[in-house]
Amino acid sequence: MTALLTGAKRIVVKIGSALLVGSDGQPARAWLNTLADDVADLRRAGAQVTIVSSGAIALGRRVLGLPKSPRLDEKQAAAAAGQARLMRVYEEAFERHAIPVAQALLTPDDTERRRRWLNARATLETLLDLGAVPIINENDTVATAEIRYGDNDRLAARVAQMISADVLVLLSDIDGLYERDPRTDPNAPFVAEVREITTAIEAMAGGVNVQVGVGSGGMRTKIEAAKIATRAGCAVVIAKGAALHPLRRLRDGARATWFYASATPAAAYKAWIAGSLAPQGALVVDDGAAVALRAGKSLLPAGVIEVRGAFEKGDAVLILDASGAEFARGLSRYDAADAAKIKGLKSADIEAALGYSSGPALVHADDMVVG
Repeated sequence: MTALLTGAKRIVVKIGSALLVGSDGQPARAWLNTLADDVADLRRAGAQVTIVSSGAIALGRRVLGLPKSPRLDEKQAAAAAGQARLMRVYEEAFERHAIPVAQALLTPDDTERRRRWLNARATLETLLDLGAVPIINENDTVATAEIRYGDNDRLAARVAQMISADVLVLLSDIDGLYERDPRTDPNAPFVAEVREITTAIEAMAGGVNVQVGVGSGGMRTKIEAAKIATRAGCAVVIAKGAALHPLRRLRDGARATWFYASATPAAAYKAWIAGSLAPQGALVVDDGAAVALRAGKSLLPAGVIEVRGAFEKGDAVLILDASGAEFARGLSRYDAADAAKIKGLKSADIEAALGYSSGPALVHADDMVVG
């Protein structure tokens, strides 16, 4: 099972408030330093690592002198005050390895609306390619109760889906899933592997909604996160995170519950494009572009001869050959109006025609299904 972690090229690690912030309201710097050591080890082995981190509200609450159960507006104020401190702690931990970190604050809209999803994914992938460790948190300062995740387990799963991660690590205050609540039944059987998340598995989580200290998640939210991530081709592991070097311990075989994905991230993403999205328009391409797309290339404006429909950036579009037959579909990186302005142009001329550029491709090969 640990081979899933050691062989992963892209890893998302979710860290809860209870691990990052002590009962005194101070950041757990010693623990975070060992986590940074573990991330540095994974990066040296060739992996890209993204962290989804709670902790801003817990840190900001102490700075502002707020009670343990603040109102929504007080939570938002605490998030604003605490986020800067949270990032400072991360910067200090990773500076020891000369690894840059970058803040990204997301809301459900950013991970569920295709246009914003594409923008967020492009930013995160650029940060990873530049060698940074993105530190992601929910944007609690602007999110209201009606439009927020409420826990970072599900946000982490959406991020793993967004960047096509191989493994999602949910560091918890419990070492995995049990058939019954281990707090009330010390002899409850431990579940080491989950091949499929059935109703029986979900029922096991129903009685283990652990909420300790400053945390807000529980086992139910972790199972929901596992459902999201495994459907996207990402394996998930729930592991106890309180000990020093939590990722190293996991790599060395520490007890944890592993949820297996039924497909690779790339295959799951392509299946989503092919079968889950209703096309909003079409791009007609010339013969040369059709040959290039079938060979795995991206669709460049130069190969487009007609734009049909009224689609937005991030919408699914059909790709038709010169005879009008569909042979591919994908996500457009430009809306219909802008696509019409740049069709037939070289990629180098996009910015001059539009005043901006979202990249050289109208539809990138990663966002396309051919055949």
